[in-house]
Amino acid sequence: MSAGHDAVDADDLMSEGGVRPQHLIVTVFGRYVRAHGGEIRIAALIEMMSALGLDPGVVRSSVSRLKRRGILVSEGGGAYRLSSSLEGVFSAGDRRIFASRRAEPADPWLLASFSIPESERPLRHQLRRILQRLGFGQVSGGLWIAPGLIADETETALRRAGLDGYVELFLGSRVSSDPLEKAVGEWWDLEGMEPLYRGFVDAFGDVPGEIDQGAAFAAHVRAITQWRRLVYLDPGLPLELLPERWVGAEAGGLFADLHRRLEPDAERFVSSVMT
Repeated sequence: MSAGHDAVDADDLMSEGGVRPQHLIVTVFGRYVRAHGGEIRIAALIEMMSALGLDPGVVRSSVSRLKRRGILVSEGGGAYRLSSSLEGVFSAGDRRIFASRRAEPADPWLLASFSIPESERPLRHQLRRILQRLGFGQVSGGLWIAPGLIADETETALRRAGLDGYVELFLGSRVSSDPLEKAVGEWWDLEGMEPLYRGFVDAFGDVPGEIDQGAAFAAHVRAITQWRRLVYLDPGLPLELLPERWVGAEAGGLFADLHRRLEPDAERFVSSVMT
């Protein structure tokens, strides 16, 4: 797979600029269809998406767009599955979304250093975008930083994009004397993250505890779709280095609780539609 193609596919899985029907459909395929054989007929998908308030025409047109982008593949007979080339992207996303970890202050940092000539400027832009997607902070133009716990994920993403030859990765400790909390605030836009996390808390903080299976499915899909963007803003920064009562931690706790409460009934709803 070429570097450019993989970057476009990965970007299409994100929900920047608001949640669109295509984002919801990608979540359904990534979280549920993959777990139920990987293939779903369009009639079943339409029934499933009706719980999210999408009418059949919107579902069909969204599926057509996703097919043109190479994200969905037609299996014939009105059935679709995710492109096999995206399995690595979804597997990495599953780990980040549902098994997220947080570093300790003494854990090593991951440094990504690169130098790309002016003649290959598009690759430089693509590489920066991948590092941003992974949650790296920027120390300087060609030096980026993240908790060491995402080293394997970073190596895989760079290799998949064909950009690993341009980047040197290092694991190490910081020895500068300036407060690390101050440096983290300079490397990451914590102030810019705050309203995004607050928006998630405001949107999902009042999901009822007792709802029917279709409503649980809809709430679960919407929560995953929004969270999969937010979870990449913070790559597991030590909580001790973040502002006191950091809203990102509150949002993470809320998502974990929603996932625990909603997934069983959401899974029952999906099983009833796909069987």
